[in-house]
Parts: sequence; structure tokens; C-alpha cells
Amino acid sequence: MTLKHRITAIATGMLCMAGLSSCNYNSLVDKQQTVDQQWAEVENQYQRRSDLIPNLVATVKGYATHEEKTLTEVTQARANATAVNINANELTEENLQRFTEAQNQLTGALKSLLAVSEAYPDLKANENFRDLQVQLEGTENRISVARGRYTEAVKDYNTAIKKFPTTIYAGWFGFTPKPQFKATEGAQTAPTVEF
Repeated sequence: MTLKHRITAIATGMLCMAGLSSCNYNSLVDKQQTVDQQWAEVENQYQRRSDLIPNLVATVKGYATHEEKTLTEVTQARANATAVNINANELTEENLQRFTEAQNQLTGALKSLLAVSEAYPDLKANENFRDLQVQLEGTENRISVARGRYTEAVKDYNTAIKKFPTTIYAGWFGFTPKPQFKATEGAQTAPTVEF
């Protein structure tokens, strides 16, 4: 093989590699955009829940005057949850963990608030309270769906950056693994229900 043929073969090989990496790069950009979009939807649904809470607290406050501690806990948990904002570019295991813990604290406080309502029949009969409960339940379902879609997008993205040959140059272009939601402690064990 002559020098000219070798140079042509090397140049052709390099062009093929550049073409493949270009196609894969664009695919990774698409996948990263999907992850970012799904994360924005997760935040949107948590914000929706947060926006419902002041109305829920105000409604309960009118009926459950002796439940100041529970109302304060819900208000504080909401403040803590809304204080933890994560930009899609800052998604790390630690940041996602902080976000999840703050949201779980709010979920626990909301459960306490709804449990308090059981002791107040007039509150349970209040149409505004019932509407807020339905909206909150719907929002919790939307959060679950948004988290599921985010998890699926992250799985697709993380798998793509770990596959050969993409794994060779994904790091060069700044594509790093994205964190997944983790189940809360005790979620693997079904609760015991007695009738």
C-alpha cells in the first residue's frame, strides 16, 4: 500500500468516526433535552401542589382552630420545599436527594393535615375543602406520572451515554449521568392493614 493510499484510508476512517460521533452527539443532545423537559414537568407539578396549600390551610384554619401546630408544620414544610429549587443543569444525586427530602417532608405534613380533618365533620362537609382535597389528590397523581416520565427519560439518556462507542466521547462533550429518584425508606414494605 502506498503512502497516498494510507493517507486516504486514514482520512476516510477519521471522517467516518467524525460522522458517527456527530450523529450520536445530536442524539445525546435530544435525550438530554428530554430529561430537562421531564424535570421541568416534575417541578411544575410540585409547584402546583405548593400553590394549593395556602387555600387548604386557610380552609382548615377556619374550622380547626385548635390545630395550630399542624397548620404551622404544613406552612413550614411548604416553605422548605419551595426553597429547594434545582435547575436541570444542576441535577446531581445530592441535589435530587435534598429536593426529594423537602418534598417528602411536605407530603408528611399534608397527610397530618388531612388526618386532622377527620375530627371536624363540618370541615369534611365544606365544599371548598372537598374541592381542594380532590385537586390535591389529582396533583399527587400528576406528580407520580411526571416522576415516572422523568425516570424513563433518565434511563434512556444514561443508557445511551454508557453504550459503546458513545461512552468514549460522551464525557468529552460533557454528557454525564443524571440522577434517578429513589424510593423512600419503607416503601418496599407493604403496610399492614387491619379491619
